Amino acid sequence: MFLSESDDELEELHSDLDSESECSLDEEEYVPRGLARGSDQDDFSDEDSSDEEWASKPKRKVSRKRCCSVSASPVSSPLKSPSRKQEVSPCRKKLRYASTPKKDTSTPNSGKTLSSPRGKNKSCKPAEKKVVIEEEDDVDGDRWCNIDEEDVEPLQPRFRPDRDVGPQLNRTANYTPLELFQLFFSMTVINTLVKNTNAYGKNKYQGQKESWVPVTTADMYSFICLVLYMGIVPLKTLKEFWRGSKLFSLPFPASVMPCRRFLAISRSLHMNDPAVEMANEQKKGTSGYDRLCKIKPLYGQILEACYTFFHPYQHISIDERMVASKARISFKQYIKSKPTKWGFKLFVLADSSCGYTLNFFVYVGREGVSSGKGVSYDAVMRLLKIPFLGKGYKLYTDNFYTSPTLSLDLLQRKIWCVGTLRSNVAGYPRTKRNAMPEKTPRGTLRWIRKGRLLFVKWLDTREVTMCSTLHKAYSNEMVKRKVKDADGQWRVKEVPVPGCIKDYNQHMGGVDLSDALISYYNVLHKTHKWYKTLFYHFVDIATVNAFILHKGMCKLQNRPMLKQKNFREQLIVALAEIGSTPRRSGPQNFMLPASPFKVPPASPSIVPANAAPCPSAELPDAPGVGHLPAYFVEQMTNVAPKDRATAGRRACVVCKRKSPVYCSTCQKTLCFTTLRNCYSEWHRDNRICV
Repeated sequence: MFLSESDDELEELHSDLDSESECSLDEEEYVPRGLARGSDQDDFSDEDSSDEEWASKPKRKVSRKRCCSVSASPVSSPLKSPSRKQEVSPCRKKLRYASTPKKDTSTPNSGKTLSSPRGKNKSCKPAEKKVVIEEEDDVDGDRWCNIDEEDVEPLQPRFRPDRDVGPQLNRTANYTPLELFQLFFSMTVINTLVKNTNAYGKNKYQGQKESWVPVTTADMYSFICLVLYMGIVPLKTLKEFWRGSKLFSLPFPASVMPCRRFLAISRSLHMNDPAVEMANEQKKGTSGYDRLCKIKPLYGQILEACYTFFHPYQHISIDERMVASKARISFKQYIKSKPTKWGFKLFVLADSSCGYTLNFFVYVGREGVSSGKGVSYDAVMRLLKIPFLGKGYKLYTDNFYTSPTLSLDLLQRKIWCVGTLRSNVAGYPRTKRNAMPEKTPRGTLRWIRKGRLLFVKWLDTREVTMCSTLHKAYSNEMVKRKVKDADGQWRVKEVPVPGCIKDYNQHMGGVDLSDALISYYNVLHKTHKWYKTLFYHFVDIATVNAFILHKGMCKLQNRPMLKQKNFREQLIVALAEIGSTPRRSGPQNFMLPASPFKVPPASPSIVPANAAPCPSAELPDAPGVGHLPAYFVEQMTNVAPKDRATAGRRACVVCKRKSPVYCSTCQKTLCFTTLRNCYSEWHRDNRICV
């Protein structure tokens, strides 16, 4: 179907309008070689290493050839090719904004009217298509290179730490597990815990039936000792550690601290001053409110000890750590891909070789002044703010942190970065030229270098994308993989692997190694308070770091190393020795004969008049045998097992409290517990037994 004469004239007018506006742009606004002005040109200079590298690329020749081929093609009407119209329309819209021609007016540069000859309009058509195609080339970027194309190996970093790597201790001394643990839980930390726990316990027990017994330094050491012991011997509830049944016969906890005392300290445990916490609660809802106020003193002291007593080796890694908790707190996180899905998220910097925790912080959401480059960027920069770190470190991160912006900024600080990369991050090459096809054999590799950044794609079981500032694309390294042959049989085959992926697999597991060492004997147990969960995690960090320091010192001195369980056992025994002593001794071995009570050599006149008649008291030379405690429930029948501890209780003759124990000889009700030993007191006061 042919257009009418009037329609043909109308089409001619539209084509003249477009061509004149685009020709005027070619004369004024158009920048050759596909480079636009302003921010577009700055973006290209940021991606490339220099203007000379951009000018030396063969991109211009390709675009010029493509333009020649397009100019030779016949010109089609936009009405007849809607797909071409849809493709060119964004560029035309941009050009009309630049020229803004109006009806019945001439363009500013050419001075020609809309009724220009058709031949001149055709001369401007190729320029229009040249602008469109070169803009597409700029979006595509460079091409992906194959494995056989040679890459330039960047300069390797020179490792210059500010201190000697490894433990920052006297390398000739022999440190015990207790001394290494006290590097993190020093006397300052213990005194802070004691002071704040006493302040909170005094307020909590005020007005109650039981008064608060102040906690001493020895009590706090005994408390931490039992916390570590519960990590080695885990039970369902805390009270089961003090049960005396055949199934739960554990003499050690009762020999260190009574159950009531341990529970009282656990309920009142505080790391910050209650007055400071109350002042912080007044600021809730304002910018001055501190969400981590309850853990702040201990939090800062543990952090300072972590990076003071150890200097990392060259390879370090950053990752997240989840501390299990279901507390009702706003900064509790949920991460689906983690084994521990609910809890507090910690960003951790660890040494890749030994798993030592160098630095960490608890993530509570966006706080402070943001850099505008993302949460992951701010987390990495915050973790690397360690004094006396040095230069030449190799940092390994996963795809949550890695970005071209982060890699370039770390290079300015002399830290080289390697990590997996997400394909939608800013700065990632968008080109599809020579990209990896869908069905390709295992071990296929593609790479692009942009200045000092190397982007690598490698196909393993799935496609892996990497970004590195210290590797070359391929260094003739191979790795063994199972590959299915044409017959359908699986066979081991060597496939090429990039050097950045091989180093990443070797050095990325620093935080995972630290998590594994913590999880073997984790001291974390259920609690109603969120800050106690983090306190138990701080104990885990201190214990594992102390164990790593022990391994480092043994390696320097060529001494045999302890395993972590043996290290913890020695630490628990040492803490129990410097801890408090309970009012009664722990359960004894009942297979041994018990020593009988002895009567002092005194005359009967010394015995008070109100003393009960005692057969052994009338015989001064006879030993005081027979004064053994007994339970009232032993003479009762049909008593349920759950009521045997309280059945038949009577008032004690000394303290007037209820007691199920009496003297089998004197027939006096007397208390015989961990807190009240009225049995011994009454017999000593009456000069019956020593």
